[in-house]
Amino acid sequence: MVVVIWLIPLRRCIKEMPRASRENLFTILNFDGNIAYESIVEATDNFDSRYCIGVGGSGSVFRAELSNGQVFAVKKLNDESIQGDGSRDFKSFTNEIRSLSEVRHRNIVRLYGFCSHVRHSFIVYEYLEGGSLAQVLSHDEKSMELDWIKRVNVVKAVAKALSYMHQGSFPTIVHRDISNKNILFDQEYEPHISDFGTARLLNSNSSNWTSFAGTFGYTAREFAYTMEVNEKCDVFSFGVVVLELIMGQHPGELVASISLSSLSENQNVVLKEVLDPRLSSPGKHEAEELVLIAKIAFACLNFNPGSRPTMFQVSALLSKKMQPSNLFPDITLNQLFGLEFPTA
Repeated sequence: MVVVIWLIPLRRCIKEMPRASRENLFTILNFDGNIAYESIVEATDNFDSRYCIGVGGSGSVFRAELSNGQVFAVKKLNDESIQGDGSRDFKSFTNEIRSLSEVRHRNIVRLYGFCSHVRHSFIVYEYLEGGSLAQVLSHDEKSMELDWIKRVNVVKAVAKALSYMHQGSFPTIVHRDISNKNILFDQEYEPHISDFGTARLLNSNSSNWTSFAGTFGYTAREFAYTMEVNEKCDVFSFGVVVLELIMGQHPGELVASISLSSLSENQNVVLKEVLDPRLSSPGKHEAEELVLIAKIAFACLNFNPGSRPTMFQVSALLSKKMQPSNLFPDITLNQLFGLEFPTA
């Protein structure tokens, strides 16, 4: 059953949205079915901390199980942020609704609805019980469940979702905060991109300059001084996440040396030595895919944004049938530079 939020006053949430966005929102919010405001409040015991499953800068996320057994994730805006339209948190709240109303993809968290109320403002999403990539990689047992086959599939799925956002959606959506905490898993470790509070819908008729957003360690270097939003910001962040997936931890200073194409002391390190040691050695097919994935990550981390591939190119390359090779296990990090991407 498709369900939606029962809306109290919406004018504050949508008054600055373009007509197309408003129509999309109402398409989402007027299906048959209804999640009443009171039902959400009751399911979380008035947003008691016992039901809190995550805390962010603009609000907290709660697990809400309704009386009919349906379970949802509910992001509640901080109380102090509800007071005015001009607050940064409230803008993030409306921005997330606006962005998610534009997308339909199996690897992007699903928006069910939202509510703006003087007591509580919140957004309702599908509930993903597998936790975030950050949580999985920090937990030895869970990280071992996320084997090489699953990790390769995570890379492919996230690439497809970003390709859809950048090239398959109109307007183009740039997430701006692709990181380990914003990739959520279901029970089968199928990834879903989440948290669109800082996302931007690119408008070809206006400036796409903005204030800084993102997570330290994942944000493209140039964004810190240009403040220009474009798809290549997400491409860089994707490269960091890919390396984190295959290494089992954040790649740290390796990111800076890769982006400058200067590995110095690490240039003769073989790829096999930096793979997540908690997993057994990959089989031949997985090893070949890991080499390709590492090459893609290096390309995405290029210092020059114009030299980075598009996510469409990345996804297309990942979808191609692998050609047998004997590069693994002897390929060095230095040999991962230079990868040709399909242009068609």
